[in-house]
Amino acid sequence: MIRFLRQLFVDDFWLKLFSLLLAVLIWLTASLAIQKEGSPATPLSLAPEERTFSNLPVLVISSAQDVRNFKIAPSTVEVIVRGDSKVVRTLGATEIRARVDLTGVETARELKARIEVSVPAGVSLVRVEPTEVQVVFPPKS
Repeated sequence: MIRFLRQLFVDDFWLKLFSLLLAVLIWLTASLAIQKEGSPATPLSLAPEERTFSNLPVLVISSAQDVRNFKIAPSTVEVIVRGDSKVVRTLGATEIRARVDLTGVETARELKARIEVSVPAGVSLVRVEPTEVQVVFPPKS
C-alpha cells in the first residue's frame, strides 16, 4: 500500500506538478472571464420582459356570405405579453392581433364571445383584459 502511494505521488512528480499548475491557471482565466462578461448560462439580453399594449382594437371575423355589421362591446382590449427583452421592446401594436371569430353564428341574443390573441414567434401571451366581448347582432336582411 505504501509502495502504491509513493508511486502515485513521487513518480513523474515534476510532470504532475506542471499539469496541476496549468489546470489552476486555466481555471482562474476562465473564472475571471466569466466575472467580467456575466454568466454565459443566463445572458442579459435573454432576460424575459413584460410589456402592456392598451387599446388594441378587436377584429370581428365572420363568413364571407355574412355581410352584417356586427357590433362588439368593448371594442378594444389590453394585452400583456412576455418575451426576450430585445424582441419585446421592438414589438409594435400592429404585430399583436385580438379577434373574435363569429363564423357559423347565425343569430343569438346576448352572445359573449371569447377573444383570441395572436402574437409573434418568441413572444408569449400573459393576459388579455377583458377575456370576452358582448356581441350585438344587427337584424338580418
